[in-house]
Amino acid sequence: MQIWQILLTILIILIIALIGMYFWGKRLQKKQEAQQEQIEAAKQQVTLLVIDKKRMRITESGLPDMVISQVPRLMRRNKLPIVKVKIGPRVMVMIADEKIYDIIPVGKEVKAVISGLYILEVRALRGKLEAPPKKRTLRDRLLRRNEKANQELKSIEKEEAARKAEKAAKKAARKAANK
Repeated sequence: MQIWQILLTILIILIIALIGMYFWGKRLQKKQEAQQEQIEAAKQQVTLLVIDKKRMRITESGLPDMVISQVPRLMRRNKLPIVKVKIGPRVMVMIADEKIYDIIPVGKEVKAVISGLYILEVRALRGKLEAPPKKRTLRDRLLRRNEKANQELKSIEKEEAARKAEKAAKKAARKAANK
């Protein structure tokens, strides 16, 4: 086989793969839109007290067995943002949206928009919700370390310069004393 035949075969396979991924993505997008419509239709606003929140596997979360059995097997290993809340007299375990999980305050009452066992939005009942501090990126940490190292280096250089000046002053004093 010549090189152009091999490249042509690879190109054809790639084109077929891209076409397949396009139609598969379209189908997944339609499914997600249908699910989003169901969520929008069933959402309601409630006041709830957040007892605890953790990221844990769905099998360890304490959700009803019916919910766990509907989750695909591969998703059961993933950790989900689980929130334990009190709605009225009932204590329930709910799943939070990834976008709002970090701003959910523990031990406070909040107004939330829920759909079934899924928390979509959270608003403060009293005061404001505090966003957690952003995690520093690797670049920020390296820059901070670099700045600290530069400051230490400058302070060491200043100490050495002061020692040299002190030695020079002592030498000059000895020479003056010797004359």
